[in-house]
Amino acid sequence: MLFKYEVETDKREAFVNIDSLVQKALDECKLQFGIITVFTPHTTAGITINENADPDVVKDLVYGMNVTFDNKKEYQHAEENSDSHMKSTLVGASETLIVENGKVIYGTWQSTYFAEFDGPRKRTVYIKVIKA
Repeated sequence: MLFKYEVETDKREAFVNIDSLVQKALDECKLQFGIITVFTPHTTAGITINENADPDVVKDLVYGMNVTFDNKKEYQHAEENSDSHMKSTLVGASETLIVENGKVIYGTWQSTYFAEFDGPRKRTVYIKVIKA
């Protein structure tokens, strides 16, 4: 089964916890065992897994990526968002999650995040559910 969801961001860069979307897809298809692929079809966004306990972690991720990939005037891309493309490439467009007994296997502090690098925008997230 394939599910399509919208994620709306209100900043240029943000990490949005999408665990509720993952769980919604699981609930709708009643998956007990299998895998889920979470994918975003955007070149200036990504999907990642990271800590959910301390909100400063995602703030530090945004800061660290901005320090590493600042938007230099020397970049050639006409839309002036080359840094966003670099961040998206680093994070990646998808994650694969394992489902056991109807639940995603996460580490103690892990969650799935939609990573926005060129917002604010309305974005698409696909969740593909594959039964085992």
